[in-house]
Amino acid sequence: MGRRIPQDKRFIADVQIIDIAEEGKGVAKQDELVLFIEQAVPGDIADVELFRKKKNFAEGRLVALKQPSAHRVDPFCPHFGVCGGCKWQHMNYPAQLSFKQQYVDNALKRLGKVDTSSMEPILGSNQTEYYRNKLEFTFSNKRWLTSVDEEVVPESMHALGFHVPGRFDKILDIDHCFLQQDPSNAIRNTVRDFAISQEISFYDLRAHEGALRNLIIRTSSTGEIMLIVVFAYPTQEQIDSLMKHIHEKFPELASLLYIVNQKRNDTIFDQDIHVYAGRDFIYEEMEGLRFKVGPKSFYQTNSAQAYELYKITREFADLKGDELVYDLYTGAGTIANFVAKSARTVIGVEYVPSAIDDAKINSQINGITNTLFYAGDMKDVLTADFVAAHGRPDVVITDPPRAGMHADVVQRILEMEAPKVVYVSCNAATQARDLAILQEKYDVKRIKPVDMFPHTQHVENVVLLTLRASYL
Repeated sequence: MGRRIPQDKRFIADVQIIDIAEEGKGVAKQDELVLFIEQAVPGDIADVELFRKKKNFAEGRLVALKQPSAHRVDPFCPHFGVCGGCKWQHMNYPAQLSFKQQYVDNALKRLGKVDTSSMEPILGSNQTEYYRNKLEFTFSNKRWLTSVDEEVVPESMHALGFHVPGRFDKILDIDHCFLQQDPSNAIRNTVRDFAISQEISFYDLRAHEGALRNLIIRTSSTGEIMLIVVFAYPTQEQIDSLMKHIHEKFPELASLLYIVNQKRNDTIFDQDIHVYAGRDFIYEEMEGLRFKVGPKSFYQTNSAQAYELYKITREFADLKGDELVYDLYTGAGTIANFVAKSARTVIGVEYVPSAIDDAKINSQINGITNTLFYAGDMKDVLTADFVAAHGRPDVVITDPPRAGMHADVVQRILEMEAPKVVYVSCNAATQARDLAILQEKYDVKRIKPVDMFPHTQHVENVVLLTLRASYL
């Protein structure tokens, strides 16, 4: 909790926004205080109202925009500012890319003490709308009201959409989302309208009751669509009527599935999948390779940009055909299978056993025979015995989650002394932390940020490290 701000110090006139924070808020300075301003863009001059203050910073909102930034544009989504996604829609795309590159540069320099002179220009996304291949929506009987004048009747409180930031129990009802291609919006709206018309109850996130819980839509570059309806406490009649209606309205669905999840959390990884129609998977395609994507599979959520990211990864690895490659945090083996044709052997390691099952299947359906996959905790798998049995890698590719690599895994990499390490990251801060340690033996040779998520603060970054000659 922040300190209460006296009324006479709550409003500040003519504040200059000088930067943008990782969470998408504009940054300003007032005396020694750093201000984080909602929906402010670097270059704005505005009157600001502060609503929360801590020791070294305060949070505020725009009251009056005195002079708009040259980077400022009108948001294209009517849900902007309430929905928690796409927080940078009010800033033009070239500026977004510039600030993302700047963020990566600052993180690597400040946290990793990395020489960033080898950083290349960020690769932007050709698609800045409708680029996601997976969205998850939540049903709720407590819709977030966007206007005090709205008439509140029981039927109007039903919502199918996204969580309002900071409110786990409130859902913003979404009419049109610009993140996923058609027929995503039509599917969501059809499901919501039918459920309301048939009086199928929406989930109560506080009481944990109600029939309908989540809706997951997956699309692919092949044009196939998967729909997963997650129920909580339905009758079989409710399941049958809704699934029948969906099947009739959207016969093009390649995979129509449902789950009954009565746990306290929304994760589906430990839940049984029921196939109502079609297959229990869809196909993704990349450079002639086919990847089987199931309801629990991990696949990069921007398919087109994932291809660009993996091409950069392969380019940095510079494989000649005779290398042993370790692919750490391999997931469903997408990178491993993507680079396999350029290497002698690729060994993928991943914590989640079901992902390793997917990785093996993806090798099989593509006729790839030079991959090996192992499931287990990375720091426990990568022992000296494992390296002795499989050989010291010529190249290590690592693509960890946002938390970065466990310190023990970083040490394992240092011990293996692979001539090259390609580090793919979705969090430049944790990547910088790991690079600071790896620089004990490695030099950073190339850096390339990649924008996977336009209109958000998120950015991927690929770094090539080479082992110093004294350790070869």
